[in-house]
Amino acid sequence: MARALGIDVGGTFTDFIEVGDDGMLRTWKRLSTPADPRVAIIEGLDGGTAGRYVHGSTVATNALLERHGPRVVLVTTEGFRDTLTIRRQTRPELYALEPRRAPHVVARGDVIAVHERVGADGEVVVELAETEIDRVVEECREAGAVHVAVCLLHSYAYPDHERRLTDALRKRGLEVSASVEVAPQIREYERTSTTAINAFLRPTIRTYLGNLEGDLPGIRVIRSDASLASSDQAGNHPVSMLLSGPAGGVLGALHVARQAGIQNIVTFDMGGTSTDVAVCPGEPLLRGAMEIDGLAVINSAVDIETVGAGGGSLARLDVGGALVVGPESAGADPGPACYGTGTQPTVTDANLVLGRLHAEQRLGETVALDLERARLALAGLGPGANAEAVIDVVNANMVRSLSRVSLERGFDTREFTLVAFGGAGPLHACALAEQLGFRRVLVPRFPGVLSALGMLTAPEAAEQTQSLVLTLSADASSTLRDSATILERAARDELEAAGVAARHILWSGDARYLGQAHELRVAVESPGLDAFSTAFHAAHEKRFGYSTPDGPVELVTLRARAEADRPDVVLPEVQVGSSRVFAPTGEMLVVDRGTLAAGDRVAGEATIFQPDATTYLPPGWVATVDGFGNLLAEPV
Repeated sequence: MARALGIDVGGTFTDFIEVGDDGMLRTWKRLSTPADPRVAIIEGLDGGTAGRYVHGSTVATNALLERHGPRVVLVTTEGFRDTLTIRRQTRPELYALEPRRAPHVVARGDVIAVHERVGADGEVVVELAETEIDRVVEECREAGAVHVAVCLLHSYAYPDHERRLTDALRKRGLEVSASVEVAPQIREYERTSTTAINAFLRPTIRTYLGNLEGDLPGIRVIRSDASLASSDQAGNHPVSMLLSGPAGGVLGALHVARQAGIQNIVTFDMGGTSTDVAVCPGEPLLRGAMEIDGLAVINSAVDIETVGAGGGSLARLDVGGALVVGPESAGADPGPACYGTGTQPTVTDANLVLGRLHAEQRLGETVALDLERARLALAGLGPGANAEAVIDVVNANMVRSLSRVSLERGFDTREFTLVAFGGAGPLHACALAEQLGFRRVLVPRFPGVLSALGMLTAPEAAEQTQSLVLTLSADASSTLRDSATILERAARDELEAAGVAARHILWSGDARYLGQAHELRVAVESPGLDAFSTAFHAAHEKRFGYSTPDGPVELVTLRARAEADRPDVVLPEVQVGSSRVFAPTGEMLVVDRGTLAAGDRVAGEATIFQPDATTYLPPGWVATVDGFGNLLAEPV
């Protein structure tokens, strides 16, 4: 039996990494089964067992994107029934003559208004009568509601009304997501949206994880904030899983980089369907809000930028004849043309035709590549759209995303290492590094399954939040101290209720200058007035190029995160070789990564293949194998 097993379900492949009792690592892949992700997991395990299972998945994300879920009834304060329809009145496509907006998960006719009112200060304006509670419960019953989202105005400041209504609905057997439990934070639309999405995802995720728990007892699930939860915790709070898989990749990249003696990294995770990038100046950066398919979610998550560009991204000509790559993907079924079942050209087909993928290689040790099918598919684009053009277009898409998380936030890419992973990341990393000014690229020993490895390093954690909107002046000290005490106790209790001891308390908050309408998330050692003010001024200077040290600062939201000790996953060192140098002799050099030892060097133009990924070194680049089997590539 293995010591631990990490399982990452992606759009194209399901990745496995096993830590044996001897500390050795074993990796493998299976094609994903989107109709039922459990099938690929069970087939991949092939009867094997482990002492600890950790799982990351795109199931929650896909269910939301596809709007695959039950009917949800929203219960909200009278006068606010159109919150999900009005939203923030922003138009992402500003110049579109017929702007399109993704539908929310609650139909406008499935909203029930409640006669009650609480002010922003938490004072009751209109009391919630018991007769009103009875009326709402009866209206839900008559509407045939099963899944209900409850979000009353300013319930984060005074939760009593919402709790009473939630209790009454649950006593009638309804499945209820309440905002005071899911997202007890300021901003009405975002809080309502998050609560509705949670109610929408709960039945799908609870069924999926419940079945998986039966197959893999005690399985832990990685959440968007790179912490672990039990299947019950994740099933009740599925909005916390929307960036489950990508968060594991960031942890894996940091773990590998630290062992290699590297602190500052930008992660580049290119899979079959999408690419995720994040900047990590020593630690992952977290954010408190995000958008998924145009819908607002407030939930702590690793700050990741996602672009619809992956190995399976489809290449096509638009109505004007311009070459477009993505965001549509061939996925696992039918897959790229070279997999033998697809017919449309993809990024993977382009890499194969250019010789950057080894034609005799089997991806994930199972998928044979058909070079002729790839050529035929690309030929269908016409004479002006060749394989190299496809790569140029998809690289341009990814450069924009990498720039947004690094250069546009004030980070100097010359001081960071680009960590490339995912099945397709190492194929594109050096070209992207050249364009953005990175001086080094790190390709981990197991790049195609790094997200699964990262999941094994995630700690169990619990986070509690409170919206304060508190000006950081001397007379606010006691309020901040009292709130911090309550949050710390609640976070510790939540973690310990899961049978895990809290070893660390991490503090953060969303702050802004008085009068601003947006916040920056800052982390502090302890929750004091000076600590938050100093951290915010520095963060504002870093992000926007200026700060106002004498300006009053508002702390909008306070967070306490209780963490257990992180699992110790030690990557084995590799055998030291004789420092061989591999260089091309006029044509593309093809190297089996399994033959490389520590100290070996490979000069481009070269392709270095292995079962889970392929690395492409352009001319002018040299990669050196370090003591842990990583490739460190640099321009010469």
